[in-house]
Amino acid sequence: MALAESPVWPDFEHERLLIASGFRRIAGVDEAGRGPLAGPVVAAAVVLDAERIPDGIADSKMLDRAAREDVFAALCATAEISFAFGSAATVDRINILQATLVAMRRAVIGLAAPADMVIIDGRDVPKGLPVQAKAIIGGDARSLSIAAASIVAKVIRDRLMTRCDASFSGYGLASHKGYSTKAHQTALAALGPCRLHRRSFWRVAACYEAQGSG
Repeated sequence: MALAESPVWPDFEHERLLIASGFRRIAGVDEAGRGPLAGPVVAAAVVLDAERIPDGIADSKMLDRAAREDVFAALCATAEISFAFGSAATVDRINILQATLVAMRRAVIGLAAPADMVIIDGRDVPKGLPVQAKAIIGGDARSLSIAAASIVAKVIRDRLMTRCDASFSGYGLASHKGYSTKAHQTALAALGPCRLHRRSFWRVAACYEAQGSG
């Protein structure tokens, strides 16, 4: 089930309706890193405490790095959080959508106590979830729980890519986190792919082909 069209800022209305229907532990789920050429996709599941919802929660794309870090710290102090990765190798083996869904399922299962309802950003619900779930199109702009998950996933992934920059220098992973920016494409063409790159993405595949023919 997918709900459509969203306001710009999230609220807790979806969760309140679910609570009124008898659900008590509602996990919002989102991901970061579907589009980049390098690194894992990261999924997060967040169960907010309705009595201690931090200020400033929004779709992670609407916040700058400092604001995301502040909200992330507040979430770590007040909410239940779980996250999981889908590596570049997994992306290449089963494709980015399936790697994302697998990471989402692992994040949900990884919560310290089981959720009894999961609300997920997007159109797809992972297979094999041991709990009721529904997808909400534009959910990171509609639901505070999903927006919180988007922040957690983004902060975790950005921190990881910043650390990877020390081991895979020259690609600018600390500054653009592996996204397909002009700077990253130029570095990719000059240096060739590293083992963090997703070989199934066409820009990376083209570099492998160019190396093979060079």
